[in-house]
Amino acid sequence: MKKNTRRTAVMACAAAAALGLTVGTASAAPSTVWTVSPSPAAFDATNVGNIVLTATIPMTCTVSDAAGTMASTTGNPGDVADIDAMNFGTSASPCTSVLGNVNTTSVVPWDVVAEDYDAATGVTTGYVGSVTANVTAGACSFTVTGQASATYTNSTGILAVNSVAGELAVSNPVNCGAIVTESTRPTFKGNYAVKVAGTSTIPTIVGSNP
Repeated sequence: MKKNTRRTAVMACAAAAALGLTVGTASAAPSTVWTVSPSPAAFDATNVGNIVLTATIPMTCTVSDAAGTMASTTGNPGDVADIDAMNFGTSASPCTSVLGNVNTTSVVPWDVVAEDYDAATGVTTGYVGSVTANVTAGACSFTVTGQASATYTNSTGILAVNSVAGELAVSNPVNCGAIVTESTRPTFKGNYAVKVAGTSTIPTIVGSNP
C-alpha cells in the first residue's frame, strides 16, 4: 500500500511539474520595453514586390513608399514608429484595377505598433494602425479605415503588412454598386524595405521586459 501511495505521489508531482512548465511557457509576458536603433531617427520605406489592396476586387500598386520617424518606447502595445507620408502609385506607374486606375490618398499619420518580439528570429509582431485612406478606382470611391497586421524582421528590414478580413472597414462608398459596400472587409498586403533615411542602414526593433 505504501509503494502504491509513493508511486502515485511521484506521478502527481511529475504531472504538476509538466503542467507548470507548459503554463509558464505559454504565459511568457509580452515585451513592454521596445528598443529601436537608431532612436530617434527618420526612416524611408520602399515596396518590395506588389502592394495589393483588395476590396472585393484587387487593386495593385507596383510602386509605393512611406516615410516617418521611429523611436524607442515603453508599454504594450508600443508605438515604435509614426508614418507621416504613405504613397501608393505615381503618375507614371499608377495603381490599377478592373475598374480602372486607382488613386489612393492617405490621411496620415499612421503608426507602427509592436505587440510581441521573438528573440530567436528577431521578428516583431504587431500592426500598422490609424489607417485612413481615400480610394478612387474608376468612378468608384470609398474610404478605408482601421489597422493591418504586420511583422518586422531585423535581419532584412522588411515590414510585412498582411492584414486579415475584419481589420479594415469601408465607409462612404460612391458609384461602387455591389462591388464595394459598407459590408466589404478590405485587406492590405505587401512588403516594405525600411532604411534609416538617406542611408543603407537597416533599423532594428528589440522587445524586452524590465
